[in-house]
Amino acid sequence: MDEMNELYYRLPYVKEFDAVVTGCVPGKSGFEVTLSQTAFYPEGGGQLADSGSIGEASVGDTRRRGGDIIHYADRALQVGSTQHCVIDWQKRFDHMQAHSGEHIVSGLIHRRFGYDNVGFHMAADKVTVDFNGLISEEQLAELEREANARVYDNLPVRVAFPSPQELAALDYRSKKELSGAVRIVEFPGVDRCACCGTHVERSGEIGLIKFVSMAHYKGGVRIEMLCGRLAMQDYARKNEQEREIGRIFSAKPYETVEAVRQYVAAAEAAEARASELARRYFELRAAQLPAGGGLLIEFEEGFKPVELRRFCDALVAGGKAKTAAVLSPAENNGKKGWNYVICAGDPVLREAVKTLNKELNGRGGGDPTLVQGTFFAGRAEIERALEATFR
Repeated sequence: MDEMNELYYRLPYVKEFDAVVTGCVPGKSGFEVTLSQTAFYPEGGGQLADSGSIGEASVGDTRRRGGDIIHYADRALQVGSTQHCVIDWQKRFDHMQAHSGEHIVSGLIHRRFGYDNVGFHMAADKVTVDFNGLISEEQLAELEREANARVYDNLPVRVAFPSPQELAALDYRSKKELSGAVRIVEFPGVDRCACCGTHVERSGEIGLIKFVSMAHYKGGVRIEMLCGRLAMQDYARKNEQEREIGRIFSAKPYETVEAVRQYVAAAEAAEARASELARRYFELRAAQLPAGGGLLIEFEEGFKPVELRRFCDALVAGGKAKTAAVLSPAENNGKKGWNYVICAGDPVLREAVKTLNKELNGRGGGDPTLVQGTFFAGRAEIERALEATFR
């Protein structure tokens, strides 16, 4: 570690520093810069890279390559020059909160269930952690409460590079066998883990740990979580959405779910009533139509695709025609057309609709006895094409 002068380990809270440019060469992502010392954390161990500036150059990414730490800058820097460097501290501290929060959660799960953290990824807006065992929703809620209790305990975060003899005597988490200098990060009484990432100095600095979701994943679970500032941002957004829903439904705080349930129930009842009225309309309209024809074309206003299907199927099943086409006006991205459903007693439609779609600028498909989609053509043009195809 020392030969790379990694300030982010020795001084994890350093935000600005001076360094000599030891190398600068063009690369695929701008210029690849090396420094005599650096506080820019290179992506690794699930933690995202730091960004910031070196002198007048912006640094968008940082990576480790062999014995060097490469800073990807947007302009060349004079080799041998001393530059003032600034890291994006808000971004870095978000990462520190998230990484430390993940250690607390992983440690608690390992101690309680014996499960291993088998996947950890930090994105700009969330952290995902995979465990090789199942957890119930009730257990997840208990874990969240316990994790935040450990945050409130304001535990010291201990970081050490134990000797091989000391390491052999330690009980610690690690995803793989390690060699060389091993960095151990410990939250006393909660977790001890081999880790190359940056962390807060005390657990209280994490602020808040919030689980966002959990899903079954590869025989275990994947947990999405947020920590610190990002968790508070998420709460603020959701709180504003809750307030907006309350305004829409004239519901008090904590009563919006019931208001939405009542609205959905009323909407479903209205939909059922509308479906029944549509059924009656289909019956009355079908009774007015002559029976026994080869092709029946009906243009109807305001029909949904599901209603078009019911009406069309009823026409063929009721013997009104061997083939029935029912269409209703539609619009897609400003283009006006007709939603269509075509039913036939004989299985002839699949190939026919390919020709119709090509001729009428349409799209859609189905099975041999029922096809549906949209024609982007005029009514008269559609009628001519249908008559030419089915009569």
